[in-house]
Amino acid sequence: MFNIQTLNKISAAGLSKLGDNYAVADDVQNPDAILVRSAAMHDMEMPESLLAIARAGAGVNNIPLDKCAEKGIVVFNTPGANANAVKELVLTAMLISSRDVVGGIEWAKTLKGNGDAVGKMVEKGKSQFVGPELKGKTLGVVGLGAIGILVANAAVALGMNVIGYDPFLSVDNALRISHKVRHVVTLDDIFAESDYITVHVPLTPETKGVINAANIAKMKDGVRIMNYSRADLVVSADVIEAVKSGKVAAYTTDFATDDILDVPGIIVTPHLGASTPESEDNCAEMAAEEIKDFLENGNIRNSVNMPAVSMARAGKERVCVIHKNVPSILTTVTAALSETGNNIESMDSKSRKDYAYTILDVASDVDAAAADKIAAIDGVIRVRVIK
Repeated sequence: MFNIQTLNKISAAGLSKLGDNYAVADDVQNPDAILVRSAAMHDMEMPESLLAIARAGAGVNNIPLDKCAEKGIVVFNTPGANANAVKELVLTAMLISSRDVVGGIEWAKTLKGNGDAVGKMVEKGKSQFVGPELKGKTLGVVGLGAIGILVANAAVALGMNVIGYDPFLSVDNALRISHKVRHVVTLDDIFAESDYITVHVPLTPETKGVINAANIAKMKDGVRIMNYSRADLVVSADVIEAVKSGKVAAYTTDFATDDILDVPGIIVTPHLGASTPESEDNCAEMAAEEIKDFLENGNIRNSVNMPAVSMARAGKERVCVIHKNVPSILTTVTAALSETGNNIESMDSKSRKDYAYTILDVASDVDAAAADKIAAIDGVIRVRVIK
């Protein structure tokens, strides 16, 4: 029986994936794993029993990743599970930034009480909300991951010219992009050619503030910018100034900060990107499946603090070892198993920065003495034997 603690309300569609061998509650004792959405965990005391945390969503700033890695706690997220929801909101952002739909709706409300004159007032005043169509315009997509690809392909279907930039584009993602999307090799190409720019990259020291005064100066006059990834990808003060000057026709974002609220030309939605029932179900299902596969088989997929290691079961028992990424430790681990009479049938090991993860399938039972011997090796953080 595995104990799963929930720190937020998790969709029933996800919890149903766990089955009868799981006790799930928000107050469960000695949890083997935690399912979380937005709850802050940085000040939380991590119990010794805790093996894994799964975030039902992509962002993990609410989880202390380094602290978890040091304790051998694997942290998962659910990349792509909310991608369609975000894509649809980005498409909405392009439309409402072009046609001033929001301004038009608010203006129409002011006509209330004018009776039969409303129709004529609408015809007289509608010209102030005129805006361009998307068809034939150029969309620049910065970041061609799960969301960026969907946005790019949808924009192609709308008749837009689409260019994309991603220096880390994977082979799998490249195969999913429409052949009509032109891949450019520099951000400056995006800035110079695009009528619309949408940003879909993680927040890193390299990407922080990528939309700034210097880069805005390289853009077309009247460009429209969309940020549905992270607030700090954009320097708010620079965008406010560019909107006021007319250099940027509109800025739309899902991240509210006090300085950009109620600024003409800036449209702020209250973090609605993943706020769909379908997205919440998808994230919960993926998070539950990641936890289940890790607890039952030791497989790691979509971890943000450990390498991805996954293989089919090939022996009687499975030994899973989280360890430091240092020379010769793998040789020492395999030697410890051999010295205690265990024959290794299959193994896989990968590293990620300072940490590594090794799975070993053995032909016989692994007794406590063998596990203890591995755990005592300098650099080994955690050992699990899965029957």
